Amino acid sequence: MAEGGEKGAEKGFRVQDRRRFVPETGESREGKPQEVAAQATGTQEPGGDETGGKEEAAGEDLPEISFSTFVIGLSTQALMHLGEIPNPLSGKVESALSVAKQMIDIIGILREKTRGNLDQGEKKLIDDVLYDLRMRYVEAVKRK
Repeated sequence: MAEGGEKGAEKGFRVQDRRRFVPETGESREGKPQEVAAQATGTQEPGGDETGGKEEAAGEDLPEISFSTFVIGLSTQALMHLGEIPNPLSGKVESALSVAKQMIDIIGILREKTRGNLDQGEKKLIDDVLYDLRMRYVEAVKRK
């Protein structure tokens, strides 16, 4: 019986992307079945395009994601939209209060949905971040 279980474990399913275009670029895929199969399986043919190598190199610079880093990332975006820190792409301080409010609300929803599942440090972090962002938002609205 163990052999039957092993045979079943070997069987699986294969996902094949049959779209006629590359989602990232919008280019046509017609006549390129090997590229389609490589993209669908997440593998890359030798001598294929160079995007796989670029993605790996970019991934090495990224910090490990945890709940705390996720919350801090969201709060950084909110601060940027509040006009507290410059936009890293343009280098300019820009304000979009409606987007900032939405980011603050997202953090609030995250706090509600994770209630009872956070350790003390995570709970304190999200509470402190929400308080700080809400106060900054009120000040930003008064300035406008």
